[in-house]
Amino acid sequence: MARAAGSAGFPRAARLLLPGDFARVFAVRRSAASGPLVLYACPALSAAQPARLGLSVSSRIGNAVVRNRWKRRLREAFRQVRARAALPHGNDFVIVVRSGAVPAGAAGARQVEEMICDLAARVVARPAYAAAAAATRQGTAPQPTTEPPRRRR
Repeated sequence: MARAAGSAGFPRAARLLLPGDFARVFAVRRSAASGPLVLYACPALSAAQPARLGLSVSSRIGNAVVRNRWKRRLREAFRQVRARAALPHGNDFVIVVRSGAVPAGAAGARQVEEMICDLAARVVARPAYAAAAAATRQGTAPQPTTEPPRRRR
């Protein structure tokens, strides 16, 4: 089925796909949490680049049905927020889900959209984030380590 010309899609350019992209966002260590979501943010290499999104939904959240429901809800919320230009350009975001209950219905969709907007605004407004943005664009930002994460015993 073809999309409408003005559709607010979720193209590859709007997604974080590579493990290095996720590692870079986590290396900057700027986050905010609200309810079931934690949003990590990192300045993109170009300030003109549209906001990009990566999702992390652990198997601790629930079975495949619950995880995929969360991912669909988050992608749709990001599409809506991105279409309204409510997210600041030049940033990469990773959303981590902390709990299993997916907000249901239209009210749940609006709630997730508002959480994403609020969390993004909180992280980007912090003074330390502005310093991280300047360091990233100058090439002096912290680089992700190449060693694998330690496993808990």
